[in-house]
Amino acid sequence: MYISKIEIENFRCFGEGEKKFVLPLSPGLTAILGENDAGKTAVIDALRFIFGTRDQEYYRVQDGDFHWPAGSIERRREIRICCRLDGLSLKERGAFAEFLTYVDEGREADVALYVHWTAKDKSGARSGRRMVFSEIRTGKNGDGPALDVEARELLRSTYLRPLRDAERALSAGRGSRLSEILKSTSQVNDVGADYDPETTPAPNVADLSLLGIGDYSSALIGEHEGIRQARETLNETYLRPLSFAGDSFEGRISVGRQGDRDARLRQLLERLELELRSGAAPELPANRGLGSNNLLFMACELLLLGSEDVGLPLLLIEEPEAHLHPQRQLRLMQFLAEQSSGSGSKGQNEIQIILTTHSPNLASAIPLNSLVLIHGDKAFTLARGHTELSPDDYRFLQRFLDVTKSNLFFARGVMIVEGDAENILLPTLARLIEMDLSAHGVSIVNVGGVGLRRFARIFQRKDPEVDGLIKVPVACVTDMDVMPDCAPVIVGKTEPFPARKDRRWRMKSDFADGELDVRREAIRAKASGQSVETFVSNDWTLEYDLALHGLAEEVWIAGTLARQDEKINGADKAENIFRVTRAAKARFNEVQKAGGNAEAVASHVYSLFTNSPKASKSIAAQYLSEILEWKVARGIYDAATLAGILPPYVTAAVRYATGKGGDEAENGNGEGEAAPNAEAAGGPA
Repeated sequence: MYISKIEIENFRCFGEGEKKFVLPLSPGLTAILGENDAGKTAVIDALRFIFGTRDQEYYRVQDGDFHWPAGSIERRREIRICCRLDGLSLKERGAFAEFLTYVDEGREADVALYVHWTAKDKSGARSGRRMVFSEIRTGKNGDGPALDVEARELLRSTYLRPLRDAERALSAGRGSRLSEILKSTSQVNDVGADYDPETTPAPNVADLSLLGIGDYSSALIGEHEGIRQARETLNETYLRPLSFAGDSFEGRISVGRQGDRDARLRQLLERLELELRSGAAPELPANRGLGSNNLLFMACELLLLGSEDVGLPLLLIEEPEAHLHPQRQLRLMQFLAEQSSGSGSKGQNEIQIILTTHSPNLASAIPLNSLVLIHGDKAFTLARGHTELSPDDYRFLQRFLDVTKSNLFFARGVMIVEGDAENILLPTLARLIEMDLSAHGVSIVNVGGVGLRRFARIFQRKDPEVDGLIKVPVACVTDMDVMPDCAPVIVGKTEPFPARKDRRWRMKSDFADGELDVRREAIRAKASGQSVETFVSNDWTLEYDLALHGLAEEVWIAGTLARQDEKINGADKAENIFRVTRAAKARFNEVQKAGGNAEAVASHVYSLFTNSPKASKSIAAQYLSEILEWKVARGIYDAATLAGILPPYVTAAVRYATGKGGDEAENGNGEGEAAPNAEAAGGPA
């Protein structure tokens, strides 16, 4: 049995009607992602309210749990949560027979269990006191019989709260979580026989159950000579003088054998504790930290869930990454995936796991098919059939959606770029023109020249009219890859040029009037759609366009420094950054005088990255960032001036990702602190 659909209305951030929260689920593992305050915890808490939890903790509905719509003068007064459960086994159908709904949805007729939880705020209706009433009913429309206590017990979930105290939960003591778990397992209840002193005074310990061993040990301890003597002294010396005639006191020393079988077993289990030891040195003290103890706690809870054959095997975990280092997070995710699929151990039942996380490590390790993105109070499952991703896209992203790229799931805006240079340079440019990406919650994702459109399609819905749109602005930045006619010779192409069909590169004269616009639109349309927009370089590449539109000298100096980077920063310091910068400025002045028009000058600048020795684009981007930060800090450029000489597609992409649109830039962090080499790289020689 598993939850196949959740609907939540008027609970915290979730509204009602068209604004209600709807989340379809599949068996196994589901990870809910999103930024802070998106509603991830609200989903977990809704499941806790409707099903209850195994720790029997009582959750009181608070005023803040009732939704307060924007613009309304008061909160809503009724919360509605509905879950549909499918995949019931024969035993589960028998256990819930009177509550089932028969469904016929175009396939073979089947049964489902609908559970409706409502909470109504009737405060002040009569007495003025705060009164909230809740009930749980069944049936597709909530008009079926109310769930009885026994049925509710079978639906209780296991909940692991964030920043949980695992060590305390696994320690010995009255009402310990460890004793509750062990008392419910078949291994404790069904293995071995109980101890009967009348029929088997000296049994074979291997034949006894855990309770039998406890009772037998208690009997042996009670008959120990030291205990016997202490008992006689207690009775003869102290209790008899305190007794009345005909009403004597008599003490009996024993080890917790009072009560029925269930009570005695609980008392025995409450004396146990669970510690995590090293397999290499099991005799040493535990000395384990919070993270390791949390792993032990999860394993213990899964022991109980995996051993039950009737009921809802549901594990809710908030922030499983708590206290775990990145490698341990990945190992945990692999373990949870195995447990949720029933492949963790022999005879293991399939467990449904729903977790929330802020960890890109976990997000990168979970199959895309199992992720749910919450944005704008809506749930967007990334499972197959709900996105524009093809089956091949899912396979591709499973290989290449790593930790550095998975931060896109937690962003308010995304910029997808195709190289290290853009990855380094665009955040600096955005900050210097007062549209800081970090301040606007924008993640930049470098896909390395492949897969830009595949990553973009993560945010595109298959049926947006039903699902709605993921309103995260996604800006894809890509090159036009068409050079000016003067560039081939400058960058080392040998004349006469081969026919267009026989070469991979293109120049403007290869296109008739209007064909360049058609090419640009074709590139743009490949990834654009819904909240995804593609921004194509105005002419050739980022470096060429920066040089063409007003930063030719800065790019030339940065490219020259990149060519000499090993000599500048090598152990022997063979070159001096000031000397290289002065020589670069002098050489650029010569290029300007001899270069002719702006296209030719920009082509000479770009030749630093194509002609041997080739400058590294990423290293040049770092130098260029330092140069521009230095110039803005000293007032050589202000934000408006710099924005005016950047390629239009760059500023447009930044505006779109930050949600600025065509509005004027807000005041932001426009001043950059000069980097160590910035003055030498950008200042006057």
